Amino acid sequence: MHAAIIRRPTDRKTPHVTTPRLVAFDLDDTLAPSKSPLDPEMAELLVRLLGVVEVCVISGGQIAQFEMQVIDNLQGASDAALERLHLMPTCGTQYYRYTDDAWTQIYAQNLTDDEKTRALEVVERVARRLGYWETKTWGPILEDRGSQITFSALGQSAPVAEKTAWDPTGEKKNTLREAAQAELPDLEVRSGGSTSVDITRQGIDKAYGMKKLAEMTGIPLDDMLFVGDRLDPDGNDYPVKALGVECFAVEGWHDTAAYLEKLIPELQAAAAAS
Repeated sequence: MHAAIIRRPTDRKTPHVTTPRLVAFDLDDTLAPSKSPLDPEMAELLVRLLGVVEVCVISGGQIAQFEMQVIDNLQGASDAALERLHLMPTCGTQYYRYTDDAWTQIYAQNLTDDEKTRALEVVERVARRLGYWETKTWGPILEDRGSQITFSALGQSAPVAEKTAWDPTGEKKNTLREAAQAELPDLEVRSGGSTSVDITRQGIDKAYGMKKLAEMTGIPLDDMLFVGDRLDPDGNDYPVKALGVECFAVEGWHDTAAYLEKLIPELQAAAAAS
């Protein structure tokens, strides 16, 4: 493949790249609205895509979110199609594959009890000091995801409109991230979703996950394509772009759907010609 090409959603042209062997996606605001199930249109497109290439979903969320948002909505997907789907919760610190009619965890790189305790204490204390510890929330603010501690300012189930209004510029989230990182130098603190901050071991981000994916599948990064909504320098998809993986930028699942409507026929034609 050529060097990474980033196109804005207003440019509806499909990037002119070598046919990818694997297409990877962010989840929230790329395949589905934040913490919401796939739209039936997107689910159908994913099933079609699985018919021609390997597909990965990589996100900061835990496997339960992947199940609710993605797996439970892939109606009509054959076992052969599901076997081409790679699930990487918590930015690739966990990896799941479909084998023997079930989703199986291939690995999990969990935090130690000490790392979890310190991360939970620091992020709550810093959030309270900054005035970001909200009283009106939807679900837990703090989550232990095994390989990742996640702070969600309004809770995991907050409505999209509430999240957007809470931190429209990302300033709160970035301030919280920087303050927590200063107190957790041995861990990695990074921006997650629109109102969340994730804490993992050092060096853990989506670039880490993509490199693990290449290692596990044997598919080189140069043969992968990544689609995400936060490819800006402050976004949690940016490490994939910085890694040199071919990328396509979207601003929501409708952009992704429009892109796949063009990409899938191209992949099908390439497969037929090979």
